[in-house]
Amino acid sequence: MTNPTTIETDGDVAIVVIDNPPINAGSLAVRRGVIEAIEEVAARPEIKAVVLIGAGKTFIAGSDLREFGAPIERPSLPEVIAAIEACDKPVVAAIHGVALGGGLELALGCDARIAARDATVGLPEVTLGIIPGAGGTQRLPRLTGIARAIDLVATGERVRSETARALGIIDAVVDGDLRTAAASYARGMNGHKRRVRDIQVAQEHAAPIESAAAAALKKGKGRPAVHAAIEAVRSATALPIDQALAAERSAFEREAFALRHQFFAERDAAKQPELSGVQPRSVKTIAVIGAGTMGSGIAIAALDADFDVLLLEADKDALARGASRIEEYYASRMKSGKLPEAKAAQRKSRLTPTVDWERLRSADLIIEAVFEDLGVKKDLFRRVDSFARPGAVLASNTSYLDLDAIAEATDRPSDVVGLHFFSPANVMRLVEVVRARSTAPDVLVTALTVAKRLGKLPVLTRNAFGFIGNRIYAAYRRQCEFMLEEGALPEQIDAALESFGFAMGPFAVADMSGLDIAWRMRKSQAASRDPNARYVDIPDRLCELGRFGRKTGSGYYTYSPDKRSPTPDPFVRQLIEQSSAEKGIARRALTSDEIQRRALLAMVNEAALLLGDGVASHPSDVDVVLVNGYGFPRWEGGPVFWATQLATRELDDALDWLGRLSGPGFVRGNVRFLTRSPESSH
Repeated sequence: MTNPTTIETDGDVAIVVIDNPPINAGSLAVRRGVIEAIEEVAARPEIKAVVLIGAGKTFIAGSDLREFGAPIERPSLPEVIAAIEACDKPVVAAIHGVALGGGLELALGCDARIAARDATVGLPEVTLGIIPGAGGTQRLPRLTGIARAIDLVATGERVRSETARALGIIDAVVDGDLRTAAASYARGMNGHKRRVRDIQVAQEHAAPIESAAAAALKKGKGRPAVHAAIEAVRSATALPIDQALAAERSAFEREAFALRHQFFAERDAAKQPELSGVQPRSVKTIAVIGAGTMGSGIAIAALDADFDVLLLEADKDALARGASRIEEYYASRMKSGKLPEAKAAQRKSRLTPTVDWERLRSADLIIEAVFEDLGVKKDLFRRVDSFARPGAVLASNTSYLDLDAIAEATDRPSDVVGLHFFSPANVMRLVEVVRARSTAPDVLVTALTVAKRLGKLPVLTRNAFGFIGNRIYAAYRRQCEFMLEEGALPEQIDAALESFGFAMGPFAVADMSGLDIAWRMRKSQAASRDPNARYVDIPDRLCELGRFGRKTGSGYYTYSPDKRSPTPDPFVRQLIEQSSAEKGIARRALTSDEIQRRALLAMVNEAALLLGDGVASHPSDVDVVLVNGYGFPRWEGGPVFWATQLATRELDDALDWLGRLSGPGFVRGNVRFLTRSPESSH
């Protein structure tokens, strides 16, 4: 392992330079290098002080996420900081660029901090769903006070050097050469240590502390990491520092394990050993059929990835609207300074809007993004089949329909694959790549390769209703509808699940997406639905009244004229209570804990079922899809990860409980599929 630290000297001051490009992440090599440097300079009597400085454009931008949750190889960052504090010579952190997360914690472990004027510092861990794990919650309040430390730690706020100096985080801000200034400052300390851990936390009135905590909880929507961060900062006055540091580290490691799981699950999602060595087909021109919101988004993603794009519509007015959306998107990017005018012009020049189906003959990949109706899509693929050149890949953006039925509408089912984008398609990373029964291996590899070039996170799934994401989300939403019948209200369920960490609750999501979309799907399934299975008709009743969500101004909630601000609606409450009464269901109060547990278990049970069916390749793929496509909190790892933190007996009992509450039609999954690949389980 190459040592990324070097020791240089400025007279009687040792300059320890950290050089671990591109961001000087605090990896094992960096930690080992810093601690070895500190030990070396401590043994050199001619050295009177030490400066830590980063090479390149930054100090230390944070920790190495790849190490999160794994058994930490020593020395850990807390051990490095302990070595700095134990060194009998003052150590000064010289900060330029950014010192974030572990980078700032390392600096807080030094005796002083000098910063360039354009430097930025912060502890952004809470935005990832964790808390600082190397003393940030304990050393920061000793410099800033409890209330301001809560502001910083529990919101992840980043501050520039002048603000940091005013708060006491930075000791001096310099405009000239940072290295020279830091060496001079270190020399001027005359050998005196100024450990932050030895500073007494200032006494404060309760009011500003409570106000800071309330504001942070509101901003963070009450998420667990925000609560944990606030309590950790508060402990700076309640516990001896070593005890508080140990508690902070323990909480950090529990949370970081879930993030590490998601990190590696995303990295491994597209790995398919059986496709090793299969070469993708060449794709230079992508045709997108359908110029609506989804089609326009896919077209933008393809243009941004330097593909030539045909945007095909049957209707000239619809085509004009789609082309206008793309034009407005690039105009907005230029106006905000996010895209140079020349580059925007270059991307737009590769777009060809057309109503001429003959143009499809030049496309290497054709993606349909039309109305979600099986008959419509089959008719479209029959027509595409007559225009597409031999060897072109034909992709459907269907989100839940039978891809085999779509493929069989063509004379080339081996060329058909699913590419399920998530809206807005030019923003959302996730793409479900769907393998139909006859999809050729090179077509599958082509779809995976194109998705990666689009900057997407592809997850392979086999053909099944709803694939991975919509199948699990449908089970989750169905369980939430059961709870509506039993006694909860939409706003209570949404609040409970948002407090767990979901970006939005299920009923707010339904209103945003449009209740008519799921209604159309339910009607398409009506003939095949088990007549004895429990079925909640509340969403159907809302749709029958024209309450389709935000776009109509009312759904589960009513909306302000701008259709942004939801308000609980007494009419909806009355409709729900009436539905319960008609079924003879005695309504009862449901706690937030029960709401969260039932919703999560519904996801877990459906995951076990689809893994048993071989729909997903790996259990972790479920977590990747739900985190990246459906707002499941990343810091909880995903529903499968959440489930596997429970003992098998406890999970079995919980799913039995869920089955009793769910009633007729509930199909129990086997939890062994959550930890074993489908291939090894059959």
